[in-house]
Amino acid sequence: MSEAFLFGLIEKVRERTMEQVENVPDSQRDLVPTGFNNSLRWQLGHIITTADRIILGFAGMESKIPDSYVKLFGYGTKPADWQDEPPHWDTLILQLREQFHALQETLHDKLGEPVAVKDNFAKAETIGELVQLNMSHENLHLGMITAMVKVLNLNIQ
Repeated sequence: MSEAFLFGLIEKVRERTMEQVENVPDSQRDLVPTGFNNSLRWQLGHIITTADRIILGFAGMESKIPDSYVKLFGYGTKPADWQDEPPHWDTLILQLREQFHALQETLHDKLGEPVAVKDNFAKAETIGELVQLNMSHENLHLGMITAMVKVLNLNIQ
């Protein structure tokens, strides 16, 4: 799979994610709809956090997110357990956009390189496989975001 193709797919997923949340009113960003475990704000933070941890972490590169993000948005977390104030919505939107470009720049011509953390949960062997794994994860959360937006819109009509 070519680098241009892979990053083109990631860009489309990020764009769709931002399209889904661009008109969500402030009052709905932190609601946890019935049947869901997390809010839209958590979903955005989780996408950012997981991309950083899966791609940069397993590749042996320096994290680009605040330390607090793992506690707020890491696997198994939920807003009901938050002790700290989450980042502002606009901060997360900006980070979602900037992270894509930063990853693309950082990983240019590195997709075939071996991972630094060989004992990763997915058994990925190359940085490119980490990027593919992360894209699969982002697609899953785009589906969750799409469903959450629909449920939230039904509740206000």
